[in-house]
Amino acid sequence: MSDGASNGPRRGTETVEVLGARLVINDGPAIIVAAREDRVRLLGGGYFPPPVQDVRYWLDTATVDGALTHQMSADVSVKGGPTARTMFDAAMLGAAAPLGAMLAKRFGNDGPVASKIAQGAEVIATVPSRLVRTIWPPDDYGEKVDPLAAANAAGLKATITYAGPPASGNSNPFSSDGPLRGGPRTVSIRAAVPSTEMTTDLLREMTLLVLRVVGEFVGGEAPLRGRTYVIGRRESQPPPDAAQPSAASPGPTRTENVTLDHVGGLTAIVGQFREIAVSFRHPDIMARWGARRPQGILLYGPPGTGKTMLARALANEIGATFREIRTPEILDKWLGGSERNIKTIFQEARRYRHPTVMLFDEFDSIISYAGAGGDAASQAVNAVAGIFKQEMNTLIEENENVIVVATTNFPHRVDDSLIRSGRFDIKLSIPLPDETGRAEIFKMKIRDLAERHEYAGFTMFAKDVDPAALAAASHGFSGADIGEVLRRAQLAKAMQEARGGKGEPITQSDLMTITTSLRR
Repeated sequence: MSDGASNGPRRGTETVEVLGARLVINDGPAIIVAAREDRVRLLGGGYFPPPVQDVRYWLDTATVDGALTHQMSADVSVKGGPTARTMFDAAMLGAAAPLGAMLAKRFGNDGPVASKIAQGAEVIATVPSRLVRTIWPPDDYGEKVDPLAAANAAGLKATITYAGPPASGNSNPFSSDGPLRGGPRTVSIRAAVPSTEMTTDLLREMTLLVLRVVGEFVGGEAPLRGRTYVIGRRESQPPPDAAQPSAASPGPTRTENVTLDHVGGLTAIVGQFREIAVSFRHPDIMARWGARRPQGILLYGPPGTGKTMLARALANEIGATFREIRTPEILDKWLGGSERNIKTIFQEARRYRHPTVMLFDEFDSIISYAGAGGDAASQAVNAVAGIFKQEMNTLIEENENVIVVATTNFPHRVDDSLIRSGRFDIKLSIPLPDETGRAEIFKMKIRDLAERHEYAGFTMFAKDVDPAALAAASHGFSGADIGEVLRRAQLAKAMQEARGGKGEPITQSDLMTITTSLRR
């Protein structure tokens, strides 16, 4: 689907592909109505590639000249700025003319190299598109559109303004302290529409404009590839069909609203998961090439590093249901019971008619040490392992909608034959996060808590909270440990206020004290 094309797989839901990402708008009319009562945060919880640090995007209403008006406001905050190549590519392709020229001029406000880029942007932006495409073939970077022109054509009259640090005396804009590497800087996008004329189409066009501005800073082909951004409520689980398991059996359920954008400290692994998600969203292309998606993924590493969260995020990223299989569902004290249970689980999996992620959590406790020992218990484990192998051998051939994820803290307890390629094509070690990863996790979790709980008159976190300092003080912490730091801080503040104290925001000192106590 080309940039900006849309479809509506469910009533009230619209899906749009833009710059390699998927934008999902759920019940646009309800969002517009809600904005009449209170300010609505849009793209909340979404994370964006560097150098974009944050996107604050709101929809609310105000009375302008006696008429109720819907106001859409977005601020894209950037630190570091686009490279010279990115700006030049944008200008050459007419990717954002006049936006591309504007960004080049604004960021290239001093220095000889930057000035030439800005001048080139002004000239190239006036060249007919057919000539631009001759000079710089679009195949290298994919289809580009003029964001402002696209918004205007759809009837959205938006404005874009820039605010950033003043130009320094540094003659080299690309040095570590030059204006292109400094920060922060903000591009503000605004649009106002009379409430009587406000439609989901205009909401969509404004959101596309915001994402395309983000794409200008990121640069390259499909700069938001593999990401999913959701406006409004999450899609609900589709009703089961006749082929689904009966109500008596533990059928698939939709998981919590976590996506790969919420996973911090695992950049390379998240990248691989995004590729898997892309393969699920394009089954026609996979079929044309005869390409087989991964059937199984093994995630191993210390407890609390996010293995289960990754599986849940993958399910939401591909719009799949999430089916978690725990040890008690399989292991049975009666002879033959465990083997029967594992067969039943895979029989049900073959009947799923929509994408499903099956998670075998604590895989080693279900199937371990295959081939070890000759007692009755070992023989039972071997029987379960043997059936698991047989079922995995044919699962993807019979139902390509299913992908199996297994997690373990003890990979040495799982026999190699169980997880060979063809059964588990991807095997990923999920390590404890390093300092940079811990800072990212702190930042994401704090941002998520603030977005879910803060409102006018209530602030959860003080301005002095410093994720980098917390990361330095939390050596050896897992993502779960970081979550525990924040949980204890929330509980302490809630109890303080419940006892009649003042509900002060959580401070850096509060978090450091808890971090130090946990480290001991």
